Amino acid sequence: MSTETIENTSTETGADIGSTGHWKLVWRRFSRHRLAMVSGGILLFIYLVAVFAEFIAPYSATTRFADHQYTPPQVIRPVDTSDGFQLGLFADGYTVEIDETTQQRRVSTDPSQTRELGLFVKGEEYELFGLITWDRHLIGPKNADEPVFILGTDRLGRDMFSRIVHGTRVSMSIGLVGVAVSMVLGIIIGGISGYFGGAIDTAAQRLIEFIMSIPTLPLWMALAAAVPDGWGPLMTYFAITVILSMIGWTELARVVRGRFLALREEEFVEAARLDNCGTFRIMRKYMLPTFSSHIIAALTLAIPAMILAETALSFLGLGLQAPAVSWGVLLQEAQNVRSLMHAPWLLIPGIAVVVAVLTLNFVGDGLRDAADPYT
Repeated sequence: MSTETIENTSTETGADIGSTGHWKLVWRRFSRHRLAMVSGGILLFIYLVAVFAEFIAPYSATTRFADHQYTPPQVIRPVDTSDGFQLGLFADGYTVEIDETTQQRRVSTDPSQTRELGLFVKGEEYELFGLITWDRHLIGPKNADEPVFILGTDRLGRDMFSRIVHGTRVSMSIGLVGVAVSMVLGIIIGGISGYFGGAIDTAAQRLIEFIMSIPTLPLWMALAAAVPDGWGPLMTYFAITVILSMIGWTELARVVRGRFLALREEEFVEAARLDNCGTFRIMRKYMLPTFSSHIIAALTLAIPAMILAETALSFLGLGLQAPAVSWGVLLQEAQNVRSLMHAPWLLIPGIAVVVAVLTLNFVGDGLRDAADPYT
């Protein structure tokens, strides 16, 4: 390729970048990050599960089957050969045995029995979005007298698949709500600190350093212990969100402060001051938009920390408690040796946590790389 061709190509590329909007450039660069794109699709699926939890789950989160405690998961297969050759969704039945030595009930799968599943089957009534009363479920047994447990049941005979689906809403939303509150605190405190500087900056930075110096787990335990025992699930959810937000805003505040320190002497900021723009108008309209993509990337990477914090608190019995359902609450069932030995499927909510955290981290990495499309 000649020097003239290279110069023309470079000029065309520069012209193309210069004429393309900022957010379009961010999307173009993000779309080239294949792992982030795949993770984004998985993340979208997880949030769709959270939104349509009642429709996707075969049962409610509290439905109990007294004869099916610690029932192992059933394998779903597309073909049934027990009575000819049939296509569809099928699962093995169950057999209940009594241990002659310990007199304990043991439920095991029985390949000689077959239970048929269907899509959009009729089941328990629920209110979709709290408004529409419906009784159709995405998947479930065609015969209501023959329940099917895709991921087994817990010690009370509750379907683990249904509980994980319902728990998705709480665990994934607490990260969004917590990060939203942290964003407001981080931008306000960090912005004021960086814009004004001086004594205000010093006081804000000492506050941030004090909060960051406190060990995280003891601080969580102290704040969670302050939540009254009589509060219901909704109030406890709100309290846990506030607790996580009170700790999670410091990193964002430092990022915002550093950017404001660099931008406050720029010419466009001085021009806004000379045009008699108010302080907060300058900060909101002229300074924040210049690095909004960086803020979005930082918030995306902060959501997994919120989810892990809620899971850890609930697992330790300091966060959400039954009858609330979250992934951390479900993992409480796996705290004893019997569960690990006889019902290892109770650890499946941990897999959901790992998948959600990894996808959020990969999406955050992609956004961070695409935050400055001009590099």
